[in-house]
Amino acid sequence: MALPALLHAAIFDMDGTLVDNMRFHSEAWVSLSRRLGIDATAERFEREFAGKKNEEILPVLLGRAVAPEELAQLAEEKETHYRKLYGPHLGLMRGAEAFISRLRSAGHRLAVATAAPPGNRTLVLDGLGIRSLFSRVVGAEEVVRGKPAPDIFLTAARHLEVAPSACVVFEDAVNGILAARSAGMFAVGITTTTPPEVLREAGAHWVAADFATLPPELEARLFGNTSRAVGGR
Repeated sequence: MALPALLHAAIFDMDGTLVDNMRFHSEAWVSLSRRLGIDATAERFEREFAGKKNEEILPVLLGRAVAPEELAQLAEEKETHYRKLYGPHLGLMRGAEAFISRLRSAGHRLAVATAAPPGNRTLVLDGLGIRSLFSRVVGAEEVVRGKPAPDIFLTAARHLEVAPSACVVFEDAVNGILAARSAGMFAVGITTTTPPEVLREAGAHWVAADFATLPPELEARLFGNTSRAVGGR
């Protein structure tokens, strides 16, 4: 894929990207698994399940089909526990506020595309007062398939009225990078949960620890020059 002169839209994953919260999700999943008598690790959830919908995760975790009522009950148990764990630690990823402000000032269209259920989106987006910064928030309920399928990112691009090839996606998980690449978009791996070499192997065009240390090459694609590269890199 040839790099365009400029990108025109940015799509953000939420968990592990806009906020550094994945360890709290993993803790809640491990707690639920143990209650159900399943031996599961935090690493498995971060590696295998990040970006997927609860209705995709639970049948795999349990090794059987799950009736809708049971699925809803188990998902709510896990998400309620997660929100209790993470709520006191709520905060934006380093550099995110300034970066989003620069994108908006430059006229870029912005969206959030996340598998997080509505209650979790409310906690983060409304709890931090940032929902209004995005033209569109796309949730898992709007698509049939979760990541690594491209559906959620393609839906976001459609709502933003921007071609996929002019979009850059910010993601922390391998499934999210795979989804972005499958959608024909550019991908930035944020290394909160996954090593940079793993994100690159999945197809990330760029990697960064946070939004204060984005590569100059990405800055050039977004803002037309590297003179204001965040973090001075």
